[in-house]
Amino acid sequence: MSDTRFHLERLDTRVGPVASVTIANESGGGRPNTFGEAALQSLDEVLGRLRTRDWRGLLVTGSAGSFAAGADIDEFPGISSERAREGSRAGHEVFGSLRGLPFHTLAAINGGALGGGLELALHCDIRTIGADVRHVGFPEVFLGLIPAWGGTQLAPQLVGAEAAVRLVVESPLRQNRLIGANEALALGLVDLVVEPGELLGRSLELLLEAIEAGGGKRRPAADLTDVAEVVRRARARVDDAVHGQAPAPYRALELIEGAASWSLEEGYRAEEDAVAELLPGPEAQASLYAFDVVERRLGRSGPTPDTASRRIERVGIVGAGLMATQLATLFVRRLQVPVVLTDVDPERAPRAVEAIRAELDGLVARGRLTEEDAEARRPLALAGEGMGAYSGCGLVLEAVFEELGAKREVFAALEAVVSPECALATNTSALSVSAMAAGLDHPERVVGLHFFNPVGVLPLVEIVRTDSTDDQTLATAWDVVLRLRKRGVVVRDAPGFVVNRLLARQSAVLMQALEQGATFEETDEAALRLGLPMPPSALLAMVGPRVANHVLVTLNEVWPERFPRSSFLQALADGEFPAIEAREARPSVDEIHERLLEGLADEARRILDDGVVPSAAEIDACLILGAGFPFFRGGLTPYLDRTGVSERVSGRPLGRP
Repeated sequence: MSDTRFHLERLDTRVGPVASVTIANESGGGRPNTFGEAALQSLDEVLGRLRTRDWRGLLVTGSAGSFAAGADIDEFPGISSERAREGSRAGHEVFGSLRGLPFHTLAAINGGALGGGLELALHCDIRTIGADVRHVGFPEVFLGLIPAWGGTQLAPQLVGAEAAVRLVVESPLRQNRLIGANEALALGLVDLVVEPGELLGRSLELLLEAIEAGGGKRRPAADLTDVAEVVRRARARVDDAVHGQAPAPYRALELIEGAASWSLEEGYRAEEDAVAELLPGPEAQASLYAFDVVERRLGRSGPTPDTASRRIERVGIVGAGLMATQLATLFVRRLQVPVVLTDVDPERAPRAVEAIRAELDGLVARGRLTEEDAEARRPLALAGEGMGAYSGCGLVLEAVFEELGAKREVFAALEAVVSPECALATNTSALSVSAMAAGLDHPERVVGLHFFNPVGVLPLVEIVRTDSTDDQTLATAWDVVLRLRKRGVVVRDAPGFVVNRLLARQSAVLMQALEQGATFEETDEAALRLGLPMPPSALLAMVGPRVANHVLVTLNEVWPERFPRSSFLQALADGEFPAIEAREARPSVDEIHERLLEGLADEARRILDDGVVPSAAEIDACLILGAGFPFFRGGLTPYLDRTGVSERVSGRPLGRP
């Protein structure tokens, strides 16, 4: 449980006494500030003290690099509709009191400002933010909820309909995308970006200047005449994302549209109605499990902390195609070390370097990277020639085409030029990492780092450990993934690992249905009932039929009865598009959907029985982070357990060992 409190200090300034309020989580361990019942009571007590004397202004900030991460979700599991409404109303009353103070108020955002934390800031008159803050946004829709402390009402009034829809609805549905300080400024969410060491001093000066200027408190009123059209278009995009399977984004759009005509008090009541319905509902409650798996349990699934990782000061990428270029861009941005690429085509590596630098320029243009930071990173992308280019690297990642012989040749050539301490990694999507390392003098330094496409969007990295991979190599891989700001799941070396093994099982079911006369529309509909972010036909187009067929063929060689080869997929991989004719005797959408659920339940059980991951929670994390499986389902395995499919298929729930 959170132990966040609000602490009041009097500042004597040139304009008179100013209240400085600091939000602090007193439970220790560097935990972020969160708002539970006790925290709201603490804020209410502070606000009561501010009404008892002649204060001239208020500055509120966080402590220890955290502004506020929102509501304490530990209070949410099993909550009743009445209790949910009470919690929303309590926040409205306290934050409304903050907004109603008779003097200027300023929020100095010194760290992550999420959900209720951002809503607190919106109830202040002025907002400043530290230049190093990277996490600002409303994650509620991602969790099957809506911002319930005024966010759906105040955000549109401040930044307009388009930006509010993006913040409240669309960014959460895009893997809970958050924004940083410069983007918050560009949207109009904050008034000033300040260097971290100057944040409090500059913020106080800005507050004093506002007090001296007089003129009363600001009440933003953005032009919302376009809100109905903006919401109409957004609703169509939400349909494409969740296919009507999740209520939260639709309710959020209704609330944003209402903000154009309601009073703030009416908007508060509408938020309370919405959260009273959504929070006890199955989607939000399932999301709490998914959040716990991804944000809490996942960090405990890494290597033992007493194993030191190797220091990586130079990285090599073998290959310079699209995936390799994405990977190199990520390494340049996050690790900030030299990254050298080579390719059998001598012209590709220089083109990849140009693409990396163009991507950095694009990030600057979009306000997601400063020009100073981009200038420091541009020289780090290097084009090399031959294996000798990797001689000084501490990590080399191969990203050549998916053919075992080619990858073994790459590793053999690398071993001849890199130091004994250099870690060798593969981005293979399905092949045996152990087989790649066979024959090397040092197979213990080989590990899989399976990133997902698009690299910049999907956070998962499957860290593949073979029977030979030593602890230091695994610790190094884990550390690199953390520094890349990705989420790692350690998996045992097995064909397809977790995500592609399950997606291939899904593909096998759907391809069989197509070959029995079903249409793409019918197979898409059967799969979209899971709430997937895109239809399988679109996923196939994005991944590419050749890659999808390669994974299926690889798994067919091991388990032919569960992964039959598909003549239809083979034709697509060969560049053909066979005609699809609906047959009268084809399976129905309901039948395809049931086959799909049963196939996934069977394969998930086999993954657990094979020891690829230690528990169902890792399967859920992999699919959420690597395949966009929706939070509101709570992960694949609890969904299969709740619907009784897993017990029907294997005799027991997947969540039970």
